[in-house]
Amino acid sequence: MSIRTLTAKILDEHIVSGVAERGQEIAVRIDQTLTQDATGTMAYLQFEATRTPKVKTEISVSYVDHNTIQIGYENADDHKYLQTVADKYGITFSRPGNGICHQVHLERFGCPGKTLLGSDSHTPTGGGIGMLAIGAGGLDVALAMSGAPFYMSYPDIVLINLTGKLGKWVGAKDVILKVLEHFGTKGNVGVIAEYGGPGVKTLTVPERATITNMGAECGFTTSVFPSDEVTRVFLKAQGRGEQWKSLSADKGAVYARKFDIDLAKIEPLTAKPHSPGNIARVKDMGGIKVDQVCMGSCTNSSFRDLMIFASILKGRTIHPDVSVVVGPGSKQVVEMLSDNGMLAEMIKSGVRLAENACGFCIGNSQSPGSGAVSLRTGNRNFLGRSGTKDANVYIVGPETAAASALTGKFTDPRELEKSKIKYPAIKLPGKFRVNDNMIIPPSKSGANVEVIRGPNIGEPPAGLPLADVIEAKVAIKLGDEITTDHIIPAGARMKYRSNIGKYSEYLFEVVDSGFAKRALAVKATGKSNIIVAGASYGQGSSREHAAICPMYVGVKAVVAKSFERIHSANLINFGIMPLVFKTPADYDGIELGDELKIEGIHDCLKLGADIKLRNITKGKNIFLIHSFSKRQVEMLMAGGALNLIGGQG
Repeated sequence: MSIRTLTAKILDEHIVSGVAERGQEIAVRIDQTLTQDATGTMAYLQFEATRTPKVKTEISVSYVDHNTIQIGYENADDHKYLQTVADKYGITFSRPGNGICHQVHLERFGCPGKTLLGSDSHTPTGGGIGMLAIGAGGLDVALAMSGAPFYMSYPDIVLINLTGKLGKWVGAKDVILKVLEHFGTKGNVGVIAEYGGPGVKTLTVPERATITNMGAECGFTTSVFPSDEVTRVFLKAQGRGEQWKSLSADKGAVYARKFDIDLAKIEPLTAKPHSPGNIARVKDMGGIKVDQVCMGSCTNSSFRDLMIFASILKGRTIHPDVSVVVGPGSKQVVEMLSDNGMLAEMIKSGVRLAENACGFCIGNSQSPGSGAVSLRTGNRNFLGRSGTKDANVYIVGPETAAASALTGKFTDPRELEKSKIKYPAIKLPGKFRVNDNMIIPPSKSGANVEVIRGPNIGEPPAGLPLADVIEAKVAIKLGDEITTDHIIPAGARMKYRSNIGKYSEYLFEVVDSGFAKRALAVKATGKSNIIVAGASYGQGSSREHAAICPMYVGVKAVVAKSFERIHSANLINFGIMPLVFKTPADYDGIELGDELKIEGIHDCLKLGADIKLRNITKGKNIFLIHSFSKRQVEMLMAGGALNLIGGQG
């Protein structure tokens, strides 16, 4: 038997077609899926379009954790749709208030060696428990629920070798920020990060999950830790010990490359505005005045994380100039903090308690004041994501968050030792409090279940088959590292996620609020729109609305220097060509409003040939490249995946 990496072992058990060679497209059997309400409504509408009578996965879970703020009827209506559609089609439903999808899935459903596909980019959190957990667009998840495999490129597998042990006042968030400092936020498409080395055994499952969660910010396909004795103890404490299995790489396994981290040498780190890759040492921040601290999100909202935060605050009062909010990751976490009195201690210190939900992390609540400095234990600090465009959001760990909440300024938590504050060494309990009364299993027979659809629930819009000739205008020109939050905003706007026409009005709102009207005007003339961008287009969320809404306003292609994995797949799913400049310098030769023409598209796609784009305004030819599989070409030609399966068009 060959010597294999951990990733290869899991993939080998799940590949149903394709060749296990770097860059080759493979089809992977999916054991579990998860959705959340911001992406799940469209995913289930798409699942219904497949006309599959019942999900075919081992388990599929629908979580409500994003838009739990109910201003207007839209969110409540969507939640009722999600609950009834789950009941009908064999999907487990996690009610609003039960917690954040990734935290709850880790606690109650994650299983070593299984594949998990989720319509949220932070699905790789499950890698902390030894799963191959991958974020994808809602349509890919819908197809997986219908029994179809998930298509991906066979990855480069990178070893992140951990040695040593974390020192006091340093946490898992600082580890992943060190990884981001090394790998950056672009150039990692097609990479899976596998953690190994003697330092692994010093990290708890919640710490591992923090690290795999934010691997998404590097652009990794996913990240995975071994399933070892630490994993077994965690599962046993959750009452699921029988689901444990030992999984690790073979000794001598070969990796594409290796990155060594001595955990003992890591210091408290932060990601400065406006990118998770903008890394600095906390001690170098110069004591910047802090206006807000937000503790929680799917990255740092476990029982362990909140115990660290609460223990530092215990018996003390938050600085009068700082607003502090805590969003626990799950009902389990809240119940345990309530049982041991630490919830009361946080409230005594001046903490504001938020729902067990994504909340502030997606900008639907707790937006900072104008020009404010906000320290957050979340995973993203993109421009405007907090809901306040001119706010300065820094990503930190629980230790730095608590220290800064007390002092009112950016504080290296190690400085607390001078105030006789001891480092809280937290040990996980031998038994977690398990109460699944907010998890609703589906009906054994869903035939008689009525799916309730409020007026905000639309239908997935149909794409048109791809023409052989496209006449278009440049609808917008963008720079590098454009995120899905730049393309279609999160926060309060997401209540329109099931109403594509309305949601499309807010396309590129953060960078160019006139885009939607301009694009629709071009569409009305019978021409198409083309988006031009720099490197790493489509970072961030798996939100497929960043592809559906552009399709709705007539975008037929995005031309960029490079793309991120999930967004590129979403564009193809909805009939939009992600095309790459053959010569990157040609980016400078195309401007907003330029008239464009592309001819002979069908043959170029089928033959894998370069595509010639004629810039009529500039009188110049630009050559574009692509690497679509035969399956992807068929989707593009049909105008999207749903057209191919007969659900639309």
